[in-house]
Amino acid sequence: MSKTVRVAQIVGPFGIKGQVKLKLLTDFPERFESGRRLRLNDEWVTIEEALVHKNQLVVRLSGVKDRTDAERLQWNYLEALADERPELEEDDEYFTEDLVGLAVVTTDGRGLGKVDRVDAYPAHDVLVVGKILIPAVKAFVQEIDLDEERITVQLIPGMEDEEDVS
Repeated sequence: MSKTVRVAQIVGPFGIKGQVKLKLLTDFPERFESGRRLRLNDEWVTIEEALVHKNQLVVRLSGVKDRTDAERLQWNYLEALADERPELEEDDEYFTEDLVGLAVVTTDGRGLGKVDRVDAYPAHDVLVVGKILIPAVKAFVQEIDLDEERITVQLIPGMEDEEDVS
């Protein structure tokens, strides 16, 4: 089976015709255009219709006939093939899933651990490394080296638990 990445979570039904509201987990809304195929619970579904309602993406998926079907899908994830990723426009753009698992070190070479996950916030993403939350902005993230599987960061006082500092 080909590797997939989560691109949305179904957060609830919309209307009575089987549409569902999505929480996007991608910066590429073109993944949800009509006719696109996504995986839902190990089965492939096709997006039959997509619209934006009150700043939220709403889609109708193949096989989802009514509100009852849509309600059963709440909290499930939609996935896309990892090798169908859109092209990045700039050298300093990265896919979130590429950052998870990378080693994180400070500018003075001290290891902090690995990126557990990347949380999306309205202003910017945040790298979660154990108990440390690192804003994914240039002031803190000095370098991302995918080849070396390392992220170099500059922390400020208070970003780490004082107990954790050796």
